[in-house]
Amino acid sequence: MSDHSLMTPFEWRVRVYWEDTDAGGIVFYANYLKFFERARTEWLRALGVEQQRLRDAEGAMFVVSATDVRYLRPARLDDLLLVTAQVTEAGRASLTIAQSARRDSPAGDLLCEGTIRIGWVDGSTLTPRRMPPSLRQALGLG
Repeated sequence: MSDHSLMTPFEWRVRVYWEDTDAGGIVFYANYLKFFERARTEWLRALGVEQQRLRDAEGAMFVVSATDVRYLRPARLDDLLLVTAQVTEAGRASLTIAQSARRDSPAGDLLCEGTIRIGWVDGSTLTPRRMPPSLRQALGLG
């Protein structure tokens, strides 16, 4: 199993910039999905998986098929956030990933949490495909 397997959450830090906030000075709710996407991308990079190279080699890619997100507390301009990604369920053509955003501080306030389901699909037809064994191995799924 890899270091970032089903058992270990991946952690990625992001600073809140002006562009991430709404008129009230707090992170716009949809931007948490962007933070989650970036954390998943960085998780894959940490495992040696580059999505464009994977698409070029396999003719397939990951797409988001479902999200379930809860917003608990606001993040504000200049906050440093710790965003996590952890596979909680792995199928042959999909992954369910638990994600959260916390303030990166001693208190570590939980700001947002959710699950994201991603599917492995053919890059042309967008129909589901089984993940190749090399990808499953890189993800620590055997």
